[in-house]
Amino acid sequence: MDEILLDRKNRIKEYINSPEYMPLKRHELTVMLDVPSSDVPIFNSIIDSLIAEDEAVETKKGKIMPAAKASIYPGVFTGNAKGFGFVKVDGMDGDIFIPADHVNSAMNKDKVLVKVRESAHDNMRAEGEIIRIVEKGITDIVGTFSAVKGFGFVIPDDKKIGMDIYVPEGKTKGAVSGHKVVVKITKRATEKNNPEGVITEILGHADDPGVDILSIIKQFDLPEDFPDDVKKQIESIDSDKIDKTAIIGREDFRNVQTVTIDGDDSKDFDDAVSVKRLDNGNYELGVHIADVTEYVTENSPLDREALNRATSIYLVDRVIPMLPHKLSNGICSLNPNVDRLTLSCIMEIDHKGDVVSHRIVKSVINSDRRMTYNIVNEILENDNTEYKAEYAELLGMFNTMLELRNILLAKRKKRGSVNFDLLESKIVLNSDGEVTDILPYERNTATSIIEEFMLICNETVAEDYYWQELPFVYRNHESPDEEKIKKLSQFIYNFGHRFKGKIDDEIHPKAISQLLDSVSGKPEEHIISRVVLRSMKQAKYMPENLGHFGLAAKYYCHFTSPIRRYPDLQIHRIIKDTLDGKMNEKRIAHYNKILADVSEQSSKRERLAEEAERETDKVKQVEYISKHIGEIYEGIISGVTGWGLFVELANTIEGMVALTSLTDDFYIYDEQHMCITGEHNGKKYSLGDTVKVIVADADIAMRTIDFMLYRE
Repeated sequence: MDEILLDRKNRIKEYINSPEYMPLKRHELTVMLDVPSSDVPIFNSIIDSLIAEDEAVETKKGKIMPAAKASIYPGVFTGNAKGFGFVKVDGMDGDIFIPADHVNSAMNKDKVLVKVRESAHDNMRAEGEIIRIVEKGITDIVGTFSAVKGFGFVIPDDKKIGMDIYVPEGKTKGAVSGHKVVVKITKRATEKNNPEGVITEILGHADDPGVDILSIIKQFDLPEDFPDDVKKQIESIDSDKIDKTAIIGREDFRNVQTVTIDGDDSKDFDDAVSVKRLDNGNYELGVHIADVTEYVTENSPLDREALNRATSIYLVDRVIPMLPHKLSNGICSLNPNVDRLTLSCIMEIDHKGDVVSHRIVKSVINSDRRMTYNIVNEILENDNTEYKAEYAELLGMFNTMLELRNILLAKRKKRGSVNFDLLESKIVLNSDGEVTDILPYERNTATSIIEEFMLICNETVAEDYYWQELPFVYRNHESPDEEKIKKLSQFIYNFGHRFKGKIDDEIHPKAISQLLDSVSGKPEEHIISRVVLRSMKQAKYMPENLGHFGLAAKYYCHFTSPIRRYPDLQIHRIIKDTLDGKMNEKRIAHYNKILADVSEQSSKRERLAEEAERETDKVKQVEYISKHIGEIYEGIISGVTGWGLFVELANTIEGMVALTSLTDDFYIYDEQHMCITGEHNGKKYSLGDTVKVIVADADIAMRTIDFMLYRE
């Protein structure tokens, strides 16, 4: 019976999508398709299913149309505090703009059907209308409660939700003004009324220590604890000692000089390295990665939870790990002087940086030392005698590492790999979670060594499995859109720069790399680097190999961090199946079935993690600058809009100078040249200019910072 229904459904679908089809009502369709009267109920259920699956729409006049012909598409709505929004449709370049009067009760992150009313033209976005909410994206909202005579309102922390939520009397859970709360939406907004909800949780007062970060955790629905079935699964795992029987069949590197090199405050170490010169003058680089799959068995509660999380999330005051600490900080962490199970990629690299041979093996290591970037950098760059004496047995390997790093970096740079030198900062907190300082994060030689070693390892593994033609998860970074490159070309031209070579069809990463080299050390370096980055597409995980534009690499994957990234764990499982001779037709079919979903979930959770991390940084930046009202700072104009200038300070804090605060003249906004110019005095403020500002205001609840231009 199912096959008969499917056949009928496909026939109806084929008919309404045919070029000659004219929209018909249901009863007219039954006549055209010779549907017997006894089958009309079945026919109607098929039409209903096509509509539910967004394959067809029923117009107000009752006519059935294929969704594509009606210019109706499924997508995800992103709201704006001013009431309008945008819909992102998969496969469509650019967002669809939704005016406030066509939002039709949609809220941020809702899955919707959007009808395009005006196509994109002349650098203008397409414009549309929400015709149906397919799936509610948000049901629980975090915000600040404001009490009003028994009832109240919740002002959402997420500014993409452009409405306060009304909370009726008796539904406030005893919240008082200033409480951070979670409110569950019970009624959607209408043309006349705000959405309505009931408070389900009080997080604490907005000023209480830790409530700011807890609010963001709730806002993004981040996991706070592991489920009971996961806790039960790991009970039998020894967090300190590996099972000696697990060593059988593994290559033994326990007597090879090996170290981990990480940040000062790192707690889990999933990669270790070993380097030596060979008799033929080449280098042997060993990258040894924690064998997490030995403990995270496929489709176990632990594996399902790891995929659900897909990534560790690094908030300003805590880490929300992908795996329980018993694994991530224990048995899977490559701690010094203990045996650990690993997967190793051993590469022979020549003086040109080419990998002339390699092997990927199951292994066991015993790391000699837990090194930090700062200590290794002190040894290599500053000739620190104290550290050199303490780590004397490792000095030869460190010097060899530096030699190999220089070779690999030169090769990568020659092929056109893009290096973004963006400002980063470290937010320093006290024991109460209050910001005490925001310091610039400086990259150094040691961080570059590990970066180059991990990059060449990831490329080597990806290329190996590409040519084996086995199911795999690649880390793809596609070429930027032609339109964005044209805009970028115009933008850099305003600074007196241009791309080398032709960019009419498709830009080569080397042109981007040469541009960044040409602005290095100049005042506009940071701002051009940022705009270039915004012009790039997002990297994502896929089962197909499309190459990595930013790295100018034909093959790339993530192999080196299975403790904190699920794609790495997934490809470890594939590699071990291959090494163990288990990659038969059944396993190949299994991986082909699951890898698209694994890739999509991993990409989606990665974007969510990045957004949550940015929000926690932002709230702490606002908290910090709120203690410096009236102080003067120097910064760079990082954005120019019709309502003001965005200025970024050296510590990465960004605030806005409102156009209305510039009282010395009437300033005109020039979008093409990204500047504002005084109508009478001709004074110009352009993107990339250095200016002095006074901190005028900082609103922690709204996460906004207001500057005023300082004039001596």
